[in-house]
Amino acid sequence: MSERYSLVIRGGTVIDGSGSAPRQADVAIAGDKIARVGQVAGSGVEEIDARGLLVTPGFIDPHTHLDFQVTWSERTTPCSWNGVTTVVIGNCGVGFAPCRPQDRDTLIGLMAGVEDIPAKVMSSGLPWNWESFPDFMDALAARSYDADIVTQIPHSALRVSVMGERGVNRETASAGDLAAMRRLVTESVRAGAIGVSSSRSRGHVAADGRPAPTFDCAEPELTAIARGLTDAGAGWLQIIPDFADLESEFAMLRRVVHASGRPMALSVMQLVNKPDQWRRVMDLVAEANAAGDPMLSQVIPRATGILLGFEMSQNPFFLRPSYRQIAHLPLDQRVQALRDPALRARLLSEQIPVNPDDAEDLGLRVAKWDRLFPLTEPVDYEPRAEDSVAGRAARAGLPPDEVALDILLQQDGRAVLYRPFSNYGYGDLDVVREMITAPHTVIGLGDAGAHLGGITDASSVTFLLTHWTRDRKRGQGGLLPVEWAVRRLTHDTATVLGLHDRGLLAPGYKADINVIDYPALRIRRPEVLHDLPDGGTRVVQRTDGYVTTIVSGMPVYRNGLETGALPGRLVRGRQPQPAGQPMPA
Repeated sequence: MSERYSLVIRGGTVIDGSGSAPRQADVAIAGDKIARVGQVAGSGVEEIDARGLLVTPGFIDPHTHLDFQVTWSERTTPCSWNGVTTVVIGNCGVGFAPCRPQDRDTLIGLMAGVEDIPAKVMSSGLPWNWESFPDFMDALAARSYDADIVTQIPHSALRVSVMGERGVNRETASAGDLAAMRRLVTESVRAGAIGVSSSRSRGHVAADGRPAPTFDCAEPELTAIARGLTDAGAGWLQIIPDFADLESEFAMLRRVVHASGRPMALSVMQLVNKPDQWRRVMDLVAEANAAGDPMLSQVIPRATGILLGFEMSQNPFFLRPSYRQIAHLPLDQRVQALRDPALRARLLSEQIPVNPDDAEDLGLRVAKWDRLFPLTEPVDYEPRAEDSVAGRAARAGLPPDEVALDILLQQDGRAVLYRPFSNYGYGDLDVVREMITAPHTVIGLGDAGAHLGGITDASSVTFLLTHWTRDRKRGQGGLLPVEWAVRRLTHDTATVLGLHDRGLLAPGYKADINVIDYPALRIRRPEVLHDLPDGGTRVVQRTDGYVTTIVSGMPVYRNGLETGALPGRLVRGRQPQPAGQPMPA
């Protein structure tokens, strides 16, 4: 009698996550595990015809900021719209646990300032049914999701929990503070956290304008936290560096790694004012690894940038007095007002001073016409200079702000301009290709649950597949193999995180799987949803081409539509490799 499986995926082109060449095969699933990859003689309770389609492991996103969303929603969108079946929260040192009741507003204000999530939305949605970090994990463990959830301990929350207002004011931690933080890290990792995240970025400020509590914390504090991981025998440090003094700060971070023996991942991107510094960072990371100090660069496979429009939190005119007079109006009324010839003329006559020597100058960020590009379908994340507002204006013989206004009034005021910021210093993505193909890197920084008013980079997961393996026509180096891209999104990330039970299509591994119509795979233009607590809005992008996304053996999405299944759960700590399975080279 032939075997009976819960699900069989028939005849697809299997890209198994190991980096091996694609091959045609069936995939049989029994319960939440893969039972067989190859020719499957048995039948499935359900079968999926995957002929002409790719079959891959589910993708893993290590940098999502979905901390708020997973406390009240079962959906990890927009990650799960991009084939992601495991998400990591607690990034950049910000989050909501541990948290004493008196510190709740502090952590909300910090998340609001650093990650652009409105405070009133968080105040309405957060259930606060926890205090310690293990309590927080228990609260998540009681819920069901469309993807698995993995947690990190946010350093700012930890510091405030231990030090109170002294921590908020960035006072130096005492010996007692350090001992408490070390103990709480150990306790949290033993309860299932995969590590600690921290931010040293001067750009990370709370809603009240104060820097993040961890901004300039001293080396002994980072070392104490790292040794908390050592005591637990597991976990990594995820750091947002500042690198105002690159050599000195990197040397300090490396000493922390050396003292603890725990790996560290640094967010790395090309900065506008230091366009080649990222290469030095990667060289230093390579030197550290060669000497036995495990360090990684976390990189994103496209430029990071803000979206500007009348539905977004910013647009090229939002600082001008005439626009500010109508900014409170509903979108349709604002559009009607902006089409009035008198208001239009007055608005276009107003100019906002900018400082060309300051890359962070807000006026320059939102109205640098040679770096503003219409974002239409098909979405182009590697636009040419002639496609910019300035380029279009020059061809039309018009002022660039007039061209920008006309673009934004299209689609009833829902049109979008894209302002690439980091990773686009030379007007193309050649530096990104170098980053994502470099050793000691992990793909991340999608920020799916953050920057809700003007950034939506969760689709960079799909972009790695579409742009880098199929669509790119510019730059150096040619296209990359699709099996390479799949490995980067699956096995490589799983290995870094210690999630050795997933990321490969092989018997015994977790049945997290994508069935993909590769030629049809695409990223849609941004849209605004009003689906957050208290009527809050967020900018998202949907995708086409994910035929089926499977979590723990259960289809959760079919052609972008929810099936109703919610098999995703909290994942506690490192997960063992299935017995008898060799690790890919």
